Amino acid sequence: MRTLFAVLGAVLLFAAPADAAQLRSVTKLKATAAGAGVRLTWKDRASGETRYEVRRAGLHARMARNATHYTDRKAKLGKAYRYSVRPCRAGRCAAARTVRFKLLVSKRVPPQPQSPAPTPPGDAFAGSPLIGDCPVFPKDNAWNSDVSSAPVDTSHDYIGALGSMVLWPDFGGDGEYGIPYVSVPFAQPLVPISFEVADESDPGPYPVPPDAPVEGGGDRHVLTVRQGDCKLFELYGAERSGQGWNAYSGAVWDLKSGALRPERWTSADAAGLPILPGLARHDEVAAGAINHALRITIPTTQKAYIHPATHWASSNTDPDQPPMGLRVRLKASYDISALRGQAKVVAQALKTYGALVADNAGSPRVYVSGANDPGWKDDELNGIKQIPASALEAVVTNPVVRGY
Repeated sequence: MRTLFAVLGAVLLFAAPADAAQLRSVTKLKATAAGAGVRLTWKDRASGETRYEVRRAGLHARMARNATHYTDRKAKLGKAYRYSVRPCRAGRCAAARTVRFKLLVSKRVPPQPQSPAPTPPGDAFAGSPLIGDCPVFPKDNAWNSDVSSAPVDTSHDYIGALGSMVLWPDFGGDGEYGIPYVSVPFAQPLVPISFEVADESDPGPYPVPPDAPVEGGGDRHVLTVRQGDCKLFELYGAERSGQGWNAYSGAVWDLKSGALRPERWTSADAAGLPILPGLARHDEVAAGAINHALRITIPTTQKAYIHPATHWASSNTDPDQPPMGLRVRLKASYDISALRGQAKVVAQALKTYGALVADNAGSPRVYVSGANDPGWKDDELNGIKQIPASALEAVVTNPVVRGY
């Protein structure tokens, strides 16, 4: 009987489609603790698969092709699990690889911050935007640079790719819309952070308070400025988890240096940029001027970036599509005299400091980002919606880094 089964197995093996051999099993499967969950990582060796499957008792997760990691956020402390991972196509799957892991209760207390570093001499920060006592990058940082006289970039038709779109304030609504942020003292307790994309995120703990405001909608950004050492902590896809937070990705920025992310790393923003420095803030508008570039999102970008961006989020190889980090400005010839109040201040900032492409938006508009605040006046901000994308122009900054 065993001989018969062996013969049948051999027949089935050789009768299988030739491309089934491409469904090679994963290698280097590992399991590690990730905050309150278990993170699995592996090397993808399959070709032509349509999905990946991760299983354990009580869990059957499916992921897209070429997956190399998965985080089990429903694992229970103190319980041992046997995980299996395999690539599949249609009704066929490669042999599963397995790993066992027990999520233990951590007795480690997150290290708390030491005394803040002294603030550098003030000359480098004279004229920089402020949040509390913290400068938002040195004055010569890209976000704070006046580009009103920068040469126009005529190398590609980046603005033509925006077609008949208009600008749109992605903030307002009596404070309902926008990206919130919170400023915390230096002694704010640190809490654990678990990342889905841990290999491109700055590890926790972060000083994010349990009641930190979370952006509405799908992005769920959480932005925290720590006074004292002036560090900015940003999360994308954030959710409370026990005493800490789960997030898709995150980044820590030194607001006194403005160093870039490593090449091809994301951040809490798709382009690998900080978010908070590019938000229109009500306190700035109320004071009469926004003295920094703004963050914009557009429907389509190409597989490329321009510093200070460090990451692309597209497979599009059309060189006329804007790269991440592209700097645009409102043309000096565009008349903004008819705009009122808050819209006019935003438009003037777009003329002087311009904007940086930071993410792919979901609808055909050029969204201008701002912090949520009940002081926004929609009847004034609506004036921004009258500005056509054709009133923008791309300016020359840094070379394009392409992924193709």
